Amino acid sequence: MAATRHLYLARHAQADPDTGELTETGRLQADLLGARLSEFAPHALWHGPLPRAAQTAHLVASHLEDVTPAELPEAGDYAPHLPRRHELPTAHAEGVLDFVSRVPAAERSPELGQRALELLTGPVDGGTGRREVVITHAYLVGWLVTAALDAPPWRWVSVGAANAGLTVIRYAPDTPASVVTLNELTHLPHDLRWTGFPPHLRP
Repeated sequence: MAATRHLYLARHAQADPDTGELTETGRLQADLLGARLSEFAPHALWHGPLPRAAQTAHLVASHLEDVTPAELPEAGDYAPHLPRRHELPTAHAEGVLDFVSRVPAAERSPELGQRALELLTGPVDGGTGRREVVITHAYLVGWLVTAALDAPPWRWVSVGAANAGLTVIRYAPDTPASVVTLNELTHLPHDLRWTGFPPHLRP
């Protein structure tokens, strides 16, 4: 018997680009994200290996009951799919290929991307639903949203995620995956929203 999984994805809070440590703004964002996630009483909390994800997760965990943060390599900062030219519409091919070419070799891992799909998506076994939180990075948020919508795999490059933005995907038995919310920021005051998001894409 399968049961519904709700996956709560959040990009890490704002971090200093030089040290990788959360900024004061980032710590405030993480606390507010944790308060929001406490409303859902999640069963699990995973985070990527980098300090900015781990620090965000531990601040989030301080608001949750009976949940211990656990490191997950699949929640790291990496390109989950490396598109080839033949996959891409002619109008967008050069831009997408240029974007991917600028991802450092050490941060390219389709293998981790596939494992993330196997581990984090779909209904769960057993008769009880689960609510799982993953503190990760923008690329993985885009990858899992793309997969949930059955979009072409290369479209992960076009899904942005703001710091501490909340994305929820519902995986119910015998129904398509549903993106319940994307980049929700209502738990943050206006002066803490949209950090880490390209200025030209901010609403």
